Formats: sequence, C-alpha cells, structure tokens
Amino acid sequence: MKFFVGFLMMFLSINCYSKSIDGMCDELYNKIKDKPDVKLAITDFKSINQKSADPKIVQERITTSFSNRKGITLIERELIDKVLSEMKLQQSGAIDEKDILKIGELTGANYILTGSINDLKNNRLEINSRIIDVKTGKIIAGAKSDIEKDWENVIVSTKTQNYSGKALTQLAILIDTSNSMDGLIDQAKRQLWSIVNELSRYEKDGNGNMIEVALYEYGNNSLSKENGYIRKVLDFTSDMDSVSKELFALKTNGGDEYCGAVIKDAVKDLKWSKNDDVYKAIFIAGNEPFTQGDVRFEDAVTLAKSKGIFVNTIFCGPAQQGIAQKWKDAALLADGDYNSIDQNYIASIETPYDDKIAELNSKLNQTYIPYGTDGAKKLEEKAMLDKEATKQSKSVMAERASYAASPMAGASYSSWDLITAIENGNIKIDEIKKEQLPDELKKMKKDELKNYINQRLEERKKIRHEIDDNRVKREKFIETKQTEGPKDLGKAIIETVSKQATRKGYRKNK
Repeated sequence: MKFFVGFLMMFLSINCYSKSIDGMCDELYNKIKDKPDVKLAITDFKSINQKSADPKIVQERITTSFSNRKGITLIERELIDKVLSEMKLQQSGAIDEKDILKIGELTGANYILTGSINDLKNNRLEINSRIIDVKTGKIIAGAKSDIEKDWENVIVSTKTQNYSGKALTQLAILIDTSNSMDGLIDQAKRQLWSIVNELSRYEKDGNGNMIEVALYEYGNNSLSKENGYIRKVLDFTSDMDSVSKELFALKTNGGDEYCGAVIKDAVKDLKWSKNDDVYKAIFIAGNEPFTQGDVRFEDAVTLAKSKGIFVNTIFCGPAQQGIAQKWKDAALLADGDYNSIDQNYIASIETPYDDKIAELNSKLNQTYIPYGTDGAKKLEEKAMLDKEATKQSKSVMAERASYAASPMAGASYSSWDLITAIENGNIKIDEIKKEQLPDELKKMKKDELKNYINQRLEERKKIRHEIDDNRVKREKFIETKQTEGPKDLGKAIIETVSKQATRKGYRKNK
C-alpha cells in the first residue's frame, strides 16, 4: 500500500511538470481573462543554449495558443520586432524589468508574456513563463511546462550563411490550378521575371542574394486523388528558365483545393535550408475556403513556423471573402501576410527602352557557346522562352532580358554556357574539352579558340553594361507612370518580400 501511494505521488508530481504548452497557457490565461482590454505582447524566451532555435519555436506555439482565446488582443510580431530593434534589444532573451514600461508604451501592450527555457535530458525542455503588468512591472501570473521537443533542430546563426559568396532566399510558390485560375497562371508567367529581378537587389551582410524558387500546383482533378490533388512541380532551383518553362506547362482543371495539405507537403518535402539566417517563405494563391481537406491549416502553418518559414496567403477575389474563408487567419498564425488580388488583371507599362533592351538581348544571345551534352538543348529552350516573353508583351521581354544579363542568371547558365562558366570561374580556357564544344569550334586551333572566346567575353561585357544602363532608365520611367490599380500576384509577392526580408536583416540596394 505504501509503495502504491508513493508511486502515485511520484506519478502526480511528474504529471504536474509535464504540462503541455496549451496547458501552461490555460493557467496563464485564467489569471488575465477577466481583466478588461487585454493587449498582450509575447516575446521570445531566454535559452541557455544560445545556438538553438527553441526560444523562437516556443514563442510561436504560445502565440498560436493565445490567438484563439477570447478577450485577448495580441500585438503583431512585426511591431514587437521593430520596437525591440529600436531599443537595441534582441528577440532571443527575457526582457529586463526596466524595459517593460518602454515596450508597453511603444507597442500599446498592457501585458507582456516572457520567460525562459532550459534543456533537460531525453530531448525535453522545461519552460518557465510569466506575465508582467506593464504599468506596475509586477508579475501577475506564472506557469511551468515540461515538454518533449518534437521539432527538428534549426541552426541559429548571427552571421549570414555563405552560398558561393551570397545570402540565400527560398520561395515556395503554391498555385491553385483548378478551373477559373487561368488568369493566376498567366500572372505567374508574366511576373516571374519582375519578381526575381526585384529579389536580386537585396543583400545581407554585404553579400548578394542567391534566389531559389520551388513550385507546387494543387486543386486540379488531373492530379492524383490519393495525393490530395497536389503535385510538386519543382524542388528548389536557381534555374529560373526551368521555373518559367514549368509555368507555361500548367493547365487548369476543376478540383478540390486542400490548402493545409499542400502547405504541409511543401514544408516536409522541399529541401529547405536549416539555417535560421535564410529568408524562407511560402506563397499560396487560390480562391476556395482555406479549410478544405483532412489536414488542418492551423497544424500546417504551425509546422512551417517551427522551421522558420513564413506562410503568406494570396486570395484571388474580394478581400472580405478571403477573410471569411480563413485565408487571413492562416497568414496571421504564421507571421505572414494576407493579400487579395484580381487574378485576371494584367498590369503592363511599356517604356521607350523596351525595344532597345530586346535588341540588346538578341545580341547577348549571340555570345552564348553551348557546352556539354545539354548545352544545345538549353540554348534552344532559352530562345523559346524569349519568344514566349515577347508574345506576352514588350514589358515582360524587357524584364526577362534584364534577368538574363544579371549575375543571378549566371548561377544556372554556367551549367551549359561556356562563356558564363568561364566568367564564374567554373572552367578555365586552357581546360576546355573540345569534344564538349559545338562542331564549328572543334576544328579551331588552341590560340584561335582562345581569341574567339576572349572576343565573346568582351562583347558580353559591353552588352550587359548597355542592358543595365537601359534597365535603370526603364525603372525610373515606370516610377513616373505607375498609378494605383488592382493588386496582382507580382505586386503582392514583392510587397511582402520587402517587409519580411528586411525583418531577416536583408537590405535592398538602391
């Protein structure tokens, strides 16, 4: 009997300290639920292990738990980050008592939830939390939780990870290809180049920006029902020609749009960087209720947040309809942005510089030397995409030509173009394998080939300079002509990236 009582007491003691995060939040909530006009700011928790992403994940899960509780207004994460930055504080530790009043004043919060986490054995964490009254600086509630860490380790770095001398941006674009979404696909085809050109102008810690894009389609009856009408079209790639080619191949067909399922697939199946300093974002666009399917969108976006991935939702239709169908709720749970767009709106501003840029692009194409087994095929594909861009509009072709002339294109073109490979240092002229060259160059003597290549290098340098000069003039012209109009896919993505990349420490070059 004594043994049983002792065992029971030990069990109850363990159970008391094994409270879930939701259970801990229940205890905290009960202390403030009856207080009037509660505005709560939730900050990251201090951790002994400074290289761990655990504080950020714990903060995100606490935020998710409080987001559904009545009588609580949560202060936006973006505002908290801005205030802490201005106060030269870090979102990686408990806030000193002397700073509480200032944080409350600048954010409008009247209560702050903060705390600490401790690493325990067997992959467990002890969470100690408290709520502080901003006016008095006193702790009005405290709670403890002991949980199993059920997420992967994410490396938190204070220095930008180097990717061949560049920072890294990863964007996963999830496109609804059900009936009525032809306009959305058309916008994606047209605006890919303006999106990547805009992203290429960001840098971090003095490093340029390497961009990787992944592509999913969902909600299409032509896809497998067993897979939830979802298809991973492309994993992360820096080859934007491949992304463009796949966008042109997309076709619409009626189906069920399972937003939660496609987000979960994208989070789990794509090759996301595990580094916390990388800007990682999902953009999902569609026009049906976000609640469809067996996978709860709340679980999917929480999983994304635990890996440091923003989830941004783009509803194709009226803003209020998207809000009613939970598109905004999903974005808020993931610290993301909610946008509504007119998927059938085509924004295009032609400029006096478009024809010149297209002409220079034709000259640029003459400087490519296909190299290797896929060289000729890749060059043909590039020419085909140039024609498709020209069919769409002069503006689209100008954006595509600007991309082709940029260092960003070199990351993919060097795999098949000899000149780009030499420019990037991947191949030295003296190491060229003649059997990998086009037939007309195989016959050249070594010095003759070297002179020919050097000529191409010089020609390309001049052409690129001219394209860039005209690109700058073109952008200034567009700035003077832009007017307010319906938001489209490209504008929604660019505006969101501008906000979120800045929060991750990226800066846009002027």
